[in-house]
Amino acid sequence: MAETKTKPTAVSVKEFIAAVPDEQKRRDSKVLADMMSKITKEKPKMWGPSIIGFGSYHYKYESGHEGDMCVVGFSPRKAAISIYISAGFEKRDSLLKKLGKHKSAVACLYVKKLADVDLKVLEDLIKESFNYVKKKKL
Repeated sequence: MAETKTKPTAVSVKEFIAAVPDEQKRRDSKVLADMMSKITKEKPKMWGPSIIGFGSYHYKYESGHEGDMCVVGFSPRKAAISIYISAGFEKRDSLLKKLGKHKSAVACLYVKKLADVDLKVLEDLIKESFNYVKKKKL
């Protein structure tokens, strides 16, 4: 079975954010890092080359594939900021309807810039997701 590439690294989160080429994404990354630190009470860590993650949990799929991943996190990608949250918590759909301009996939939100979304709703999404994963101990 292939080894998971997304693992915690020793790369500095502060240096990674400082090197984000787009100024708006760099500012938004600082806001997200502060927000997620406050919500999770965890220090940010780099997961793989481009994900800033908070907390960790162990997962195991029915296929036998298993590994560790951050509980919540984000990545300032070129097209959009990818925000990683869980898919299974109860209030997810109702909060997404109130979030503002975004796209979503199973466990990921895509936001062009934080000014496009309601930050209080985003905080609630992150908080609900984090608490859900911690309680469920996936």
